[in-house]
Amino acid sequence: MQVILLEPGKLGKTGDVVNVKDGYARNWLIPQGIATQASTRNMKTLEAQIRSRQKQQAAEKAAAEDLASRLNGVAVELSVRAGEGKIYGAVTHANVADSLDKLGFDVDRRRIVMPKSVKDIGEYDISYRAHPEVTIPMKLVVHAQK
Repeated sequence: MQVILLEPGKLGKTGDVVNVKDGYARNWLIPQGIATQASTRNMKTLEAQIRSRQKQQAAEKAAAEDLASRLNGVAVELSVRAGEGKIYGAVTHANVADSLDKLGFDVDRRRIVMPKSVKDIGEYDISYRAHPEVTIPMKLVVHAQK
């Protein structure tokens, strides 16, 4: 029996059409919601979903490229409490996201890529993964509060 996978797994990724034994499909895959029977109607629905997903991904990539053009050359400056070159605590992803928010850029803190820990005053290379295909390099400048 041919089935369309609704979830990724051992048989393939989401949207793949695979051939499995009838009992496996009827007794496990379909009742668990892992797959659906590969009928003409379901195939057309799958094709429509794929087209919709491709349009959405293209729009997300375009938005990420627009953000990359606006963030090009931006340096994030943070003023932190410090003593003798070492800062108290560490600079976190949330600190960088808040600083970018103050500059007018709405970013997700979970997509900011930083060195393992920023605990010293200085300049660091960081990046923002706006999209799996778009990475935006930036500079992080950490200096002591006055």
